[in-house]
Amino acid sequence: MLPMSIPSPAEGVLWLGPIPLRGYAFAIILGIIVAVWVSEKRWQARGGRAGDIQDIALWAVPFGLVGGRFYHVITDWQLYFSEGAHPIEALYIWRGGLGVWGAIALGAVGAIIGARSKGIKIVPLLDTIAPTCLLAMGIGRWGNWFNQELFGRPTDLPWGLEIDPSRYPDGPSQFPVGTTFHPTFLYEFCWDIVLFFVIVYLQKKLRLGGGRVVALYVMAYCLGRGLIETLRIDNVQLANVLGLRWSEWMSIILFVLAAAWWAYATFTGRGKVEDEVYSDPAKAPANDTAIDTEIETENDSAGDDADNGTDDEESSTKA
Repeated sequence: MLPMSIPSPAEGVLWLGPIPLRGYAFAIILGIIVAVWVSEKRWQARGGRAGDIQDIALWAVPFGLVGGRFYHVITDWQLYFSEGAHPIEALYIWRGGLGVWGAIALGAVGAIIGARSKGIKIVPLLDTIAPTCLLAMGIGRWGNWFNQELFGRPTDLPWGLEIDPSRYPDGPSQFPVGTTFHPTFLYEFCWDIVLFFVIVYLQKKLRLGGGRVVALYVMAYCLGRGLIETLRIDNVQLANVLGLRWSEWMSIILFVLAAAWWAYATFTGRGKVEDEVYSDPAKAPANDTAIDTEIETENDSAGDDADNGTDDEESSTKA
């Protein structure tokens, strides 16, 4: 370990006694658990039923993992389908390789399917879970640290990241011994966590709805992701399109689309917070408070009638 640097794990495995747990998988799973838990709390505060988010996650998470892996494979297809490669390794998700945009796109499809099955309105749901996706994405980035992948250019900053020379994109001789690199995984983790709190604050402060929370999430994430991408040196197959990496182009395109929706929702009045989160009122949670109040009222009325009856009896006796 250098005097001032961030070490990388010698192996990307956590040992639970005799049981190996891939660090990459651990980071992804932890991120999903945190995101689902926080989303559940936010959904209930929004007026949703307890357990809705967990049920929807049963759709969204598998869809998201498949989408993320598919995006990675098609953008780095030569790793799996070029001469001498092993196509079966396209299924080895535990070795790393999930494309964020594929995970978000197909994960959203899964969430929509789950929401429709429960009579939940799509836009309020997406506005609820969008910020928590940042938690999953940020925590999941630690998987890149375990795998020593997707790091940035060489740097002599105190927080430079140590990387095993065998992990260099073009082999051990690419950089001098002792070179440290920008920890892009850490930059994105910090960016995502800060964004989560900022977006949640703005959502409450500005009463954002109508998909504007989703738009803000996409715009803010794209801004940070686009800047971080300029630091990365890993080899990608769909690169150098007019001088920009494919991920940089995706950030630009999605930022523009999200900004367009933000403007449309704002100026047409569609960006207000929805009063109802269920399209089917029959599937909305019961108003326990109203039921309790009604029961208490009936009990009070019964008590008053009993008291009146007692008073009448006492009056008759005195007479």
